[in-house]
Amino acid sequence: MNIVLDRSGRTPLYLQIRNALREMIINGMLAPGYRLPPERKLAATLEVNRSTVVKAYEELAADGLIESFVGRGTIVAGTPGAGTANACVEPPLRWTHLFNRESARTSDPLISNLLNHLGQDDMINLAAGAPAPELYPTGDIAQISADIMAASGHQMLEYSSPQGLLSLRTCLAEYMHQRGISSGPDDIIVTSGSQQGLELAARIMLEPGDNVLVEEPSYPGALQVFRAAGARLVGVPRDRSGLRLEVLEQAMLRYRPKLFYTMPTYQNPAGTNMDEAQRRSLLEIAYRCHVPIIEDDAYSEISFDEPPVPPLAALDRFGLVLYLSTFSKMLFPGMRIGWAAGPGEVIRQMVLARQLDDIHSVTLAQEIVTVYCQRGLLQGHLVTIRQEYNKRREAMLEALRQFAPPGMLWDNPPGGFYVWCRLPAGVTGERLLSVCRSIRVGFVPGSAFHADAGGSDHIRLSFSRCEENEIRIGIERICRAVRQISKEAGGIGERNKTDDMAPLALL
Repeated sequence: MNIVLDRSGRTPLYLQIRNALREMIINGMLAPGYRLPPERKLAATLEVNRSTVVKAYEELAADGLIESFVGRGTIVAGTPGAGTANACVEPPLRWTHLFNRESARTSDPLISNLLNHLGQDDMINLAAGAPAPELYPTGDIAQISADIMAASGHQMLEYSSPQGLLSLRTCLAEYMHQRGISSGPDDIIVTSGSQQGLELAARIMLEPGDNVLVEEPSYPGALQVFRAAGARLVGVPRDRSGLRLEVLEQAMLRYRPKLFYTMPTYQNPAGTNMDEAQRRSLLEIAYRCHVPIIEDDAYSEISFDEPPVPPLAALDRFGLVLYLSTFSKMLFPGMRIGWAAGPGEVIRQMVLARQLDDIHSVTLAQEIVTVYCQRGLLQGHLVTIRQEYNKRREAMLEALRQFAPPGMLWDNPPGGFYVWCRLPAGVTGERLLSVCRSIRVGFVPGSAFHADAGGSDHIRLSFSRCEENEIRIGIERICRAVRQISKEAGGIGERNKTDDMAPLALL
């Protein structure tokens, strides 16, 4: 294999390598199955940086000409027609070779897997962070839907504004005003859940290679969005008192991030609630470092022990916070109605980006939520679900107190859907899940919530979806599996009592 590089030419070296190898493959000089030299070896032979060869191989892989396998190296793909320049490609088409690099960054199946398991009757699902279907206000929604269709059915089946129905944005502005946020209807965009708000924000703000600060642990859906945008994620750790603000400020000064993503109220997955003093300190740090904040406020209405603290957006003096929220947790997720509120120029840019996406949220769904709020039904519904989810939380905590082995630690969440558990030494969330699947109970391993490789010693348990007896059975099965794995690993041992979560055990 002879590759001659023109180092004085205008064509980049990686393209010269790619073009030379491509010609050899197409002409049949390198047959299907031929093993290409390792990147380091070829780089040494050609006297170039290894990254130059890596990039050349990536280009060839994107063209479907080579494939890489763990343990086998990089080989020439079995492309139909190799050695025959004018040969036609016979089916089946290899679609995977047509996927762009962004699709590789969005390949984590966690969210789709959780949704796919919701309907399995024999599974005790302590994984999905979804409301309980039996608590949906179906009667009210059915009546409102009938009233709307009778009054203006044709209009509800038409296109509507990409920014959202003005009537709904007016209701949202009034709702947020009660929370201390002064946004008007023009400062709001209705989205298909808060997930779309995250995606639109990332699309208009991030370039590949930008740094984004996230809490550690953090919501997986946000991590996926930022990764898909090509951002570099930098985790900021938490401890018993919440986000470590001194580390946050150091990270802002060091990495100069494009933004900071946080869920200060009943955080997913940790369930913690940042107090007002911490929120004000966080804002002051962001002001000094000129770093905007995305505040994800999906759970603030699911409060148990105390009224929620004012959102960051309510405390923000300089318009640094983009606020996201949703009806998916407090009402129902299927209609996909969320919203974003923030500086006018940000909302206008999100509206323009929205037009390239799904154009607008479903008109009928927006009107149903509008009328539901206008009729004063939301507050009564919130009282009902807080009472029920509090019972389920207590059932989970009681089951943990009864069945958990030594060294298994957890927090007592003041709101939201989740209990964040730390496993005994020697037990990982991934290993535990593999055992629990066989006994028909599910949860989410802690590694899913980390930007780095951490979190394997934690799991997230959701109490929202199951009734109290199911929760008890599910926790008993999980704890039995923990004991089994610990026994196989050499016995259960408590963690060091000086670690951060140790004083929270059995709360």
